[in-house]
Amino acid sequence: MEDSSDEPPTSAVLLDSCLFSQVIFNNVEKFYIPGGDVTCHYTLTQNITPRGKDWVGIFRVGWKTTREYYTFLWAPLPAGAPSDSAVQQQIQFKAYYLPKDDEYYQFCYVDQDGVVRGASVPFQFRAETEDDILVVTTQGEVEEIELQNKNLHKENEELKASCANLQKQNMELQEELKKTQELQKSLESLRSNTENLELELNSLKMENKHLKEQGDCREAELHQLQEQMQSVTSEKERLENKLKTALDHMDQLQSQVLNYEKEVENLSHMDHDKTEQLETLKEENHQLRLSTAQQQQTHDLLKELEEQKHLFHILQAEKSEAEEENRKLRGENDALLRLLSQPREVPPFSAASQAPIPPPEAGSLLFGNPYCAAGGSLGAGVEASLRKCPMCGDVFPEDVGTSEYETHVQNHLVVKCPICSESFEESNKQVFDDHLFCHGLE
Repeated sequence: MEDSSDEPPTSAVLLDSCLFSQVIFNNVEKFYIPGGDVTCHYTLTQNITPRGKDWVGIFRVGWKTTREYYTFLWAPLPAGAPSDSAVQQQIQFKAYYLPKDDEYYQFCYVDQDGVVRGASVPFQFRAETEDDILVVTTQGEVEEIELQNKNLHKENEELKASCANLQKQNMELQEELKKTQELQKSLESLRSNTENLELELNSLKMENKHLKEQGDCREAELHQLQEQMQSVTSEKERLENKLKTALDHMDQLQSQVLNYEKEVENLSHMDHDKTEQLETLKEENHQLRLSTAQQQQTHDLLKELEEQKHLFHILQAEKSEAEEENRKLRGENDALLRLLSQPREVPPFSAASQAPIPPPEAGSLLFGNPYCAAGGSLGAGVEASLRKCPMCGDVFPEDVGTSEYETHVQNHLVVKCPICSESFEESNKQVFDDHLFCHGLE
């Protein structure tokens, strides 16, 4: 069997539904000699449209479906031939792929839908025999044969005429078949449209059912709202019940029910409006609370700032007083230094000099005045030249600069931020802590 890249399209269509007249096989021999190539000639009528997957196969006689082919070749497409005229085609089967037995076979043209469009007369693959060799006869037999040939020719002409009529009838039947096929295609299209419409109808029915269920849910919700409104309007229902007992006609009762439903709807709208107003008031109240909290926080911060400012002013005043006192002390110290630098006569040692020195009075110098007694020693002047830190008690000699002493005392009064090196007074501890907290927030 022929080695091809893919199998030909076949189907399980039975012989009764095939159209063998659309492709006619020509010059089909009764038998073909084994071992030789076989050329298949066929005619494509105007009733068939060749396609790329059409094929010609060799079938054993008695086949039922197109799947029972022995070998096949792809049918070539006609080159530029008009579609409304018959086209002569031929293909050649190689000897290697042909059957090796002497069973009867036939050519079949199958389209790409797997439907047979034409079949040839049966033939065999066998060698010539004596029955196939012509025998020379006598003159009388020749004349008799010629007479028979004339009769056969006449019958042939009649058969041709009959065949022409049959072909004409066949053409008419094919036209009718073509119309029938077109009608069948239209019917299939209508069936397809009908199925689509039925699907759409089913979809619409399902949607309608869903909408009905939603409507039932809406009715249940409306019923619940009506029950809620009954509890609110109990007095109105009591009066309506009294009125219903007094009414006899169903029309009046229906009118009252309709009026009641309208009033319930209006009350529902009013309830919705009040709910929206309540939500608006809640939002405004929330905004007012936020604004009040912000204002309170701002007020507390301003109050704390004022306290810090007041404390800063107090510390500034204390600092100014300390600086003024320090300035006075420096002046006194300079005056004492000037007195020490002046030469003096040392009086003779007397018993009076051994008298105890009284303690310094209030407002006097911290280390006492070395010149308060005439018999004061020189060591007292040295003690006066020393300066002591009032915060930590460190003593600074005279050779230490005044600026260094003041810087040391000032460092006790100032705290520096370890992050930005900003200075704060020791008394403003809260301001310094708030400053560090702000760095933590960053």
